[in-house]
Amino acid sequence: MNITLSADEELVKKAREYAARQGTSLNRMIREYMEQLASISDTDKTAEEFAMLAKQEGGASPDGFVFDRAAAHKRKSLA
Repeated sequence: MNITLSADEELVKKAREYAARQGTSLNRMIREYMEQLASISDTDKTAEEFAMLAKQEGGASPDGFVFDRAAAHKRKSLA
C-alpha cells in the first residue's frame, strides 16, 4: 500500500541524508518505524491482558501447582 505524507522539503532532505548515512532509505526507515508503532500496541495489549489475569487470580498459582525447574528447562534432544 502506498501512502502520501506532507512534510517540509528541507526536513525530507535532511531525513534522506540521515537515512543514507545509516545505509538505508527514508522509505525503509518510515516503514520500520510504523512496524514498531504497531508492535507497541500489541505489547500494550499483552500487558493489559497479563494485568487482568493477575488481578483475577490474585497473583497466586492454582491450588496444587508445583514449579518444576527441570521440566521448565527441559530441551528436546537434537537428533
